[in-house]
Amino acid sequence: MCGINGFLSSNYSKEQKKEIVQKMNYDLAHRGPDNDGVWEDDLITLGHRRLKILDLSESANQPFFSNDKRYVIVYNGELYNYKELKLELQRAPFGSNYAPYFFNTNSDTEVILAAFIRYGSKCLNLFNGMYAFAIYDTIEKKLFIARDRLGVKPLYYHYGDKGLMFSSEIKPILKSNINTFCLNKDVLAEYIMYQTVYAPNTIVKGIKMLMPGHYLEYKDNQANLYQYYSVNKISTDQNNLSYKEICHKINELLTLSVQQRLVSDVPFGAFLSGGIDSSALVAIMSKISSNKIQTFNISFDESEFSESVYAKQIATKFNTQHHEIKLTPNDFLKQLPDGLNAMDYPTGDGINTYIVSKATKNAGITMALSGIGGDEIFAGYDVFKRLSDLQKKSWLNTIPLLSRKAAGYIVRKKNKSIKGNKIEELLNLPNINFNSAYPLSRSVFTQKELSKIIKSQNPFREINQIISEVPQIKNHLLSAVSLSEINTYLQNVLLRDTDQMSMAVALEIREPFLDYKLIDFVLSVNDEKKYPHTPKKLLVDSLGDLLPESIINRKKMGFVLPWKLWLKNELRSFCEKNITEFCEYDFCNKTEIENLWQRFLNNDETITWSRIWHLVVLNYWIKETKIAV
Repeated sequence: MCGINGFLSSNYSKEQKKEIVQKMNYDLAHRGPDNDGVWEDDLITLGHRRLKILDLSESANQPFFSNDKRYVIVYNGELYNYKELKLELQRAPFGSNYAPYFFNTNSDTEVILAAFIRYGSKCLNLFNGMYAFAIYDTIEKKLFIARDRLGVKPLYYHYGDKGLMFSSEIKPILKSNINTFCLNKDVLAEYIMYQTVYAPNTIVKGIKMLMPGHYLEYKDNQANLYQYYSVNKISTDQNNLSYKEICHKINELLTLSVQQRLVSDVPFGAFLSGGIDSSALVAIMSKISSNKIQTFNISFDESEFSESVYAKQIATKFNTQHHEIKLTPNDFLKQLPDGLNAMDYPTGDGINTYIVSKATKNAGITMALSGIGGDEIFAGYDVFKRLSDLQKKSWLNTIPLLSRKAAGYIVRKKNKSIKGNKIEELLNLPNINFNSAYPLSRSVFTQKELSKIIKSQNPFREINQIISEVPQIKNHLLSAVSLSEINTYLQNVLLRDTDQMSMAVALEIREPFLDYKLIDFVLSVNDEKKYPHTPKKLLVDSLGDLLPESIINRKKMGFVLPWKLWLKNELRSFCEKNITEFCEYDFCNKTEIENLWQRFLNNDETITWSRIWHLVVLNYWIKETKIAV
């Protein structure tokens, strides 16, 4: 787990490129405190910051070269099946022209490089892991950049007249001064509506994100993008399996996924909220590992936000070395500046991860497992039930639009809440179906509210495109919702936040629920067997009797800090300062945003803290990066 940088250009001298990449490496020092490496030739400079997880020897430092020195790699991530691939690459298959590769390290870095040398871009089809890497061919002068299937590890790039620059984070590119970058106003409506910008676009004009399951080839000033994997497929091959067989297979795949993610040469642990997902991982880890598992939980004095009692139950049941981290408003305020400054990319949700990651790292842990992905693939969110119920109400489209609009108006007036506002917006849709209804499920504001706040373009443009590519197969609506969640919220909020905030303190996070083989199988299970009559029934049944009833049947809380209380008290002056500054941008409607803030302070139930905080964060990020607006 590391940070990577690179700059390929014929417009800059070798010395200039080296100086730029060295500075980029410095900006990524938090991601890799264990080694700083730079390599250059006349055309390209590659940089690497290393966090040692596998093969702690100096021989595994990067940039790393092939035996013949033709290829050089910089790599960020973990390849979970590297041991199996290494055995294959050490021999020459009968009847083939492949030569065996002689390894000099025990690192997965060398396995990736050897696989690329043997198979070219097809090596990506063999990889099971989280990664972003770049390989340069010193003879053909060709650069190959790839990102993992689910988009766990990030890769940003800028491609223009001056060449190609890439990095694990967006700030090093911003600070490189190879261009005058500015805020991407074309996607501001999307950020305000969804607290994120959907890849490949970013909040910065001229900087893109390499999409999950894609690779880029660059040669002779030409960049070409290719897709090698798409999560957007729903197989029906498992329809002949019994429910018991399906549960057995899920247990087998999840256990294997956890087992593969426990390979480490450094101390590791697990985030434990006390919910079903994290509890399941701790239970499986305890079965597999011969060592006592270290678990970490955040608790609060505000009991309605604290899940510590449930985490303690699991920690006791599986005899873990448990760390409960009590967080007070004062503790949070002390850490807030560091958390905001560590934020590579603006987000309304990332500080949570920063707090628990820092506490985990301070306990001497370098790698931790997280339950991210469990809700998305096992129908853990309310949106699964809502859209499933909506599918049964196709008769709504038989009601004239004017009548539906009138009904929506009445609902909003009688139910003055976010739910009431969204029902009105739903009933105003010309055609109510999955494609039109899903974008409302993740929106922070309604279209009408957004149009009052900023001068905006269509905030649904990108999400509509994403949803249109999701296959909708009879009896697999829940899988379609899963894919929609994976392609929007998971990849563009949860995973980006997890990476930037954990790597800010040099902590590696691994997500067993995001093993692509597990996801592909669960997507194949039909709605009848997956519908959450009880919380995540399919996952719970697959675990057998591993989890106690008190965990299975508890009310879902999610990992949320007491923001509503803090924004009105301890963080009030900080928020007011940033809201006031944000109102001055030419794309804002000052009166409406100030009104939004006052309504929040006056306990208007339609203005939640999340409608305020991501605006505060965006302004802070703009000021901190000094980006042109």
